[in-house]
Amino acid sequence: MAAKRKIRYAVVGLGHIAQVAVIPAFAHARRNSELTAIVSGDSTKRRELSRRYRIEHAFDYDQFDDCLRVVDAVYIALPNSMHAEYTIRAAQAGVHVLCEKPLAVTSEECREMIAACQKAKIKLMTAYRLHFEGVNLAAIDLARSGTLGELKYFNSSFSMTVRRGDIRTKRASGGGTLYDIGVYCINAARNLFRDEPTEVSAVSVNSGTKTLKEIDETTAATLRFGNDRIATFVTSFNAADVGSFRIVGTKGDLRADPAYEYAEGLEFTLTVDGKKTRKKVGKRDQFAPELLYFSDCIVNDVEPEPSGEEGLQDVRIVEALYKSARTGRPVAIRPFSKRKRPTARQRISRPGVRKPELVKVQSASR
Repeated sequence: MAAKRKIRYAVVGLGHIAQVAVIPAFAHARRNSELTAIVSGDSTKRRELSRRYRIEHAFDYDQFDDCLRVVDAVYIALPNSMHAEYTIRAAQAGVHVLCEKPLAVTSEECREMIAACQKAKIKLMTAYRLHFEGVNLAAIDLARSGTLGELKYFNSSFSMTVRRGDIRTKRASGGGTLYDIGVYCINAARNLFRDEPTEVSAVSVNSGTKTLKEIDETTAATLRFGNDRIATFVTSFNAADVGSFRIVGTKGDLRADPAYEYAEGLEFTLTVDGKKTRKKVGKRDQFAPELLYFSDCIVNDVEPEPSGEEGLQDVRIVEALYKSARTGRPVAIRPFSKRKRPTARQRISRPGVRKPELVKVQSASR
């Protein structure tokens, strides 16, 4: 059912992802979403972006409570360490929350966010944009259909060379490879296997690069699923830009490369009995579908997917992987029941957006 009114949003935090993707996405989500306010501690960003996009309200962080009085929902694009505070404050004001991944830095914070939203009876969604991307959903459908036979293992590589001083390298801000890019690999494995890991293990290494001394430079992870299935992946902030995965079954395999990108098109190759089938799409706006879907959930009072619980599970796994890396031992994962899964209704396609001129911000990788 289509929304009958437009949901008024504030984008909170005007870093790279907000400027290059979230704010421009509102042009493709006009059916039910409008950008009413922005929040930033930088007066230049507030002034220039509100003028460019004709945004009615622009607030400093200490005016966040005022912001919450003029919007129905917020898109949290803040550093990871700030997700919990601003989500809980929004919930207490009765404002719905679409929060960038990871949902928070700790599972305890995630639970506090979920509880606050439930108490206020507002919607909370983790902003996993690939849950709405057609190529990704087609890969999931193929993996689950039996086309590959009995699924056996998943492997992924995700890396970039992060700029000196980037927030992803700061421990106090919730930095680290697993929080920033590892969650994509974890979420992909869980959705492709349609199952939850029972045990995880990891090794983290640092080569001595000063800019990465506060976090893991590279982490190799193993997730053990039921029926003797394994998922492995490597994440790094000091390697060439790579983002791919492969899932292998008894009859064939599916390789996605690029698999996690939003600045270009996605592609996968299916191989069964030696026959290859390729699926590729050009660049798409992966953020407008999130807005369209979440606004419909608000208007029609539908529990969104991916939910806060979905974000919680990935953070639980990240915590367990870092614990394993510290202790050198595998860590058991408590059972988790996934309440909702991606559906056909989430296949929402919008054309790609042209990269806008950025205001006092740059990309994470160089």
